[in-house]
Amino acid sequence: MSLDRRTFLQLSAAVQAAAALGVGPAQAQKADGLTFGPAEPFSFEGLKRHAKELAGKPYESPPRPNPDIVRQIDYDAHGKLRYKLENALWGEGGSVFPISFQHVGLYFQKTVRMHLIEKGASREIQYNPNLFMGGPDHVARKLPPEPSAFAGFWVHESRNSPAWKKAEPWATFLGASYFRAVGELGQVGLSARGLALGPGTASPEEFPDFVSFWFEPALTEKDPLIVNALMDSPSLTGAYRFALSRGKGVVMEIDANINLRKPVERMGVAPLTSMYWFSETVKPTAADWRPEIHDSDGLAMWNGKGEHIWRPLNNPSRIMVSSFVDQSPRGFGLCQRDRNFENYQDGVRYQLRPTAWVEPLGDWGDGAIQLTEIPTDDEIHDNIVAMWVPRDPTAAGKSYDLRYRLHWLADEPYPSPLARCMATRMGNGGQPGQPRPKGVRKFMVEFKGDVLSKMPFGVKPEPVLWASRGTFSYIYTEAVPNEIPGHWRAQFDFTVDGKDPVEMRLYLKHGDEVLSETWLYQYHPF
Repeated sequence: MSLDRRTFLQLSAAVQAAAALGVGPAQAQKADGLTFGPAEPFSFEGLKRHAKELAGKPYESPPRPNPDIVRQIDYDAHGKLRYKLENALWGEGGSVFPISFQHVGLYFQKTVRMHLIEKGASREIQYNPNLFMGGPDHVARKLPPEPSAFAGFWVHESRNSPAWKKAEPWATFLGASYFRAVGELGQVGLSARGLALGPGTASPEEFPDFVSFWFEPALTEKDPLIVNALMDSPSLTGAYRFALSRGKGVVMEIDANINLRKPVERMGVAPLTSMYWFSETVKPTAADWRPEIHDSDGLAMWNGKGEHIWRPLNNPSRIMVSSFVDQSPRGFGLCQRDRNFENYQDGVRYQLRPTAWVEPLGDWGDGAIQLTEIPTDDEIHDNIVAMWVPRDPTAAGKSYDLRYRLHWLADEPYPSPLARCMATRMGNGGQPGQPRPKGVRKFMVEFKGDVLSKMPFGVKPEPVLWASRGTFSYIYTEAVPNEIPGHWRAQFDFTVDGKDPVEMRLYLKHGDEVLSETWLYQYHPF
């Protein structure tokens, strides 16, 4: 990951934003500081045609305002470039959700064009340094009007709420093709991207850019805000249409048309990017005073066969890429299942981080959900990527049409009725009170669900175990002694030679009845 995660989050949250545009551009020029370029016809179909034509031409990087000046807009200087609230798009009318704009700086150096759409016509929103605070002596004032110094945008809460000017934006698009949203617990956390090109490969990762956005108004709080976007990169172009809906969390319905200029080694569709440092599973001695630090603690998958799978995340010693081959997946997501403050003890409220769930719309065919885990020794870096990778190889001139729904919630939108894995714990193997055998690791995998609370008295669920190598011993299940109905754990010892990773699998059953989702784990012997 090329961008320091903590800096990215702090920068995008440091700037307060926005308000004040009347119903139409003509009125807006009189009512506030926004000005607009000439009107041009616009449609999403036209944007797709333009993206396809662009893919047949050599790549040109987005304009960069004077780099010598932009590099001086560091974290502190960027924090002073707060967008003036009186200049928000739709701050006084025309749409219920105001939009504010973010400035280029050291960490976001490329121009992004912004456009307003009304009655099928598009007009560019023109950059003006007076739209931002910072004072006449701020280094950004040295930038000329062209190229535009807009880098991204925020979507604010409804104008019908008097607190919208102080509330955190509910959607943010800033940096390359990154975007994120507030979950139903009121927090941001992990991010999504338009596409991921080559994460975890031997070649440098390529980061496509959203180079232009076009905004269509949401007339009521129940209507979606439409954001059209043009993507460009050395390897491909894309036309995107986001329908952003604000409810108990945020739901984004996404149409993407991708056109390749050249083959891509690993093209990740609907990528999610998060941070996992450590949890109750593995924690280096005295690495940090907090019990756990992560924005997500696992990858959940609902595969084409209907199986619900939980894969706890790792912080490996080297980059690891895991592929979960599937056909017509029903969904996947990076989830934060641990909601107990006591397990974090942190004022940044990791326990409230959203779960982001990808729901394919239509048949995505053959491919794999790929999980990339990158070593980290701090919480400032995003080190987890989950994405869908189509099976067929890419080729220059090839196009893809993909639709999916992205849910930013507290939980999966379609949870399994089976018991769910709630924790994975490890320790030294053997039995308490007896000498501990060397090279043996003990696992405690916790499951919780109503189906387990309905077990007949005296009957225990049966663990079904598998590993790519190694042997199991001392296997049993027991109710977790916390008086919570339906909370059980499977315990087993595991012995393996060598340091290579081991793939493991576990679920609970009673007779022929499956009681739990499937736990998958990649064990890295110590």
